[in-house]
Amino acid sequence: MSSAAEQETVREAVPGAVPERESPHLPNGHGSEQHSEQEEDAAPPLTVWPGAPMPLGARYRVGPDGVAGTNFALWAGGAEAVELCLFDGEGHEARCELTELTHEIWHGFLPGVRPGQRYGYRVHGRWDPWTGARWNASKLLLDPYARAVDGDFTLPPEVYGHVRDWPQQEIADTVRDERDSAPYVPKGVVVHDDTPGDEWADDLRPKTPWADTVIYELHVRGFTRRHPGIPEELRGTYAGLAHPAAIGHLVRLGVTAVELLPVHQFAHEDHLLRRGLKNYWGYNSIGYFAPHAGYAASGTGGQQVGEFKRMVQALHAAGIEVILDVVYNHTAEAGELGPTLSLRGVDNRGYYRLQGDPRRYADYTGCGNTLHVVQPHVLRLITDSLRYWVTEMGVDGFRFDLAAALARSFHDVDMLSPFLAVIAQDPVLRRVKLIAEPWDVGNGGYQVGSFPPLWTEWNDRYRDAVRDFWRGALPDVRDLGYRLSGSSDLYAWGGRRPQASVNFITAHDGLTLRDLVSYGHKHNEDNGEDNRDGTDDNRSWNCGAEGETDAPDVNALRRRQLRSLLTTLLVSTGVPMLVAGDEMGRTQGGNNNAYCQDNEVSWIDWSLLDEPGPRMLLGLTSRLLALRHAHPVLRRRAFFSGRAQATDGLRDLAWFTPHGSEMTEQDWYAPAATLGVYLSGRDIPGRDARGAAVTDDSFLTVLHSGARPVSFLLPGAPWADGYELLVDTSREDQGAAPGTLHRGGTAVTVPARSVLLLKVRM
Repeated sequence: MSSAAEQETVREAVPGAVPERESPHLPNGHGSEQHSEQEEDAAPPLTVWPGAPMPLGARYRVGPDGVAGTNFALWAGGAEAVELCLFDGEGHEARCELTELTHEIWHGFLPGVRPGQRYGYRVHGRWDPWTGARWNASKLLLDPYARAVDGDFTLPPEVYGHVRDWPQQEIADTVRDERDSAPYVPKGVVVHDDTPGDEWADDLRPKTPWADTVIYELHVRGFTRRHPGIPEELRGTYAGLAHPAAIGHLVRLGVTAVELLPVHQFAHEDHLLRRGLKNYWGYNSIGYFAPHAGYAASGTGGQQVGEFKRMVQALHAAGIEVILDVVYNHTAEAGELGPTLSLRGVDNRGYYRLQGDPRRYADYTGCGNTLHVVQPHVLRLITDSLRYWVTEMGVDGFRFDLAAALARSFHDVDMLSPFLAVIAQDPVLRRVKLIAEPWDVGNGGYQVGSFPPLWTEWNDRYRDAVRDFWRGALPDVRDLGYRLSGSSDLYAWGGRRPQASVNFITAHDGLTLRDLVSYGHKHNEDNGEDNRDGTDDNRSWNCGAEGETDAPDVNALRRRQLRSLLTTLLVSTGVPMLVAGDEMGRTQGGNNNAYCQDNEVSWIDWSLLDEPGPRMLLGLTSRLLALRHAHPVLRRRAFFSGRAQATDGLRDLAWFTPHGSEMTEQDWYAPAATLGVYLSGRDIPGRDARGAAVTDDSFLTVLHSGARPVSFLLPGAPWADGYELLVDTSREDQGAAPGTLHRGGTAVTVPARSVLLLKVRM
């Protein structure tokens, strides 16, 4: 609590600043003092009918007596009054009070308000940060249910509910700032959804089974910004991703789903803006229903909604599903020193988890705040948003950033939490693809392998084991064996299948695949944080030189490592995820945290394909994906049993040493750089669509991470009579590899740091 002298200093230092515990008042029953001073010049009062409390948000419709207009509804628990603010094209503001209140939802119907109308809210209530109350009607708030947003967040001092630059920072969040934020913040836009009801019918969606899914993680802007085949005016936009040149690459590559980095409306952090940077990745959401306006080519007056839908339609027409990376764990309002943009000003105590000291926020995300998901209206906000993106925007699934934070009941992660329970019973959401990033930064937040059935998880243990094997850092191959065969130690419970594991080697956060074999440590100097940001646990190896080099032997080794890593990923059991650009050797110059690099560091350089090396890497990746698509044994729907099969007495999965013998328990515990994996295509569990048994070829994959060639004895009868070599990652040109035949029981030389993929011949 500040002293009386400090309170008086507040009044003198900042015009309009209000010290703690002084509540605003509403002269004449509505508006703020600032509003009352403008009344004599104000336009005639707006007509407001009672309207309805459902649905939340701004919904254009035909109201009573056939009159068209927009119904506005805002849940603001504990608020004393709510003003709806409408803006014309020049930014002039007209306010009206929503006087109807139903179950803490303020609502009203405004006849004549049509799509394209820009709006926001001012919410009145107590200013008492010590109890978590942070209402400040001087701040224009974005509707949490806004379906489109016009403008950008620039974060000057006026958008903070407290005096941002107050000299005593330890109490700055308690000093209310009454400067009007409306000129500095984006506005919501009324949108009318005229999409036919059957636009997203199940029979129009690709509906790719999980076992057949190949995920391609991409950034809408970064994937299209430098693509020479996309018209300049469409680059960096939803329309650019819908362009045939962009979709053509995805189809030729052979992926089945794009996982888009966040496309919810997001804001840039103040510390980045002060350094002349921006949030590029988008993990700073502020509008859970609005497609990010910065990715729209068609305009930001609601046109971005239609543009996004057309992008989804184009991808679906090509057989590609759309998965959104969503950030429901925190918002762009950060901690107590963050801006007041939306939820904080609507009902801070209702939307956010607060600490025992309600002035402070519980932070399980590392971003300053955590949404209070156990609160029914917050849970409703999230699930309404998810259903909206499925039923009205057409998406096919979601990847939940820091999903463990959503699964916390009060403090601990709880797999019976309200969020997970609601998803499990929801008739819409339980049918789409659900991917968890199964951790957060709080105590007990690491939950890999713990999410319930219906959920698939990012498997970072796969990432770590494969990286360590190919840099020669695994003490033995026990963990690698589990990862290559679907991670049954993590997921073989509760009816889960190998598809519960999203296998990945790289992701947006971290080194690219090329940088993984080119840098021994991170190089994040461009981020402006003295290289302190980003993980130091990269598990990378630079192959003998740090960064770019002209040394032919180093570059040849790096290209071989890329081929071996990609081959390992695409023949592993589970759901593979590629990161856009890895298939052609994209680099970020060693930056493993390029979240603020909206430039050539992050944008895909398509000119790489003018070089033979990247072209051949792309060709190998496409060929491996085609093999995966053609052979069900490479995308099994059930875990391996490891037991002898009834037909021929052979195991469905067998592991071999370089001596051609099956591995013993002692072999698993011994250091090893070479591992043979035999996948039997006979008696694959499951049936096809007509009930017939599924059979396939059998395959032997030999992985060798050693620095010298090794002799490997190919298993003979009964495992195989012979083998056909399909892939040899030691070869730059894979066209020379296919078709080479080897007899069973004979030895082959496995080149250093390479993978051999062989098809069994009986």
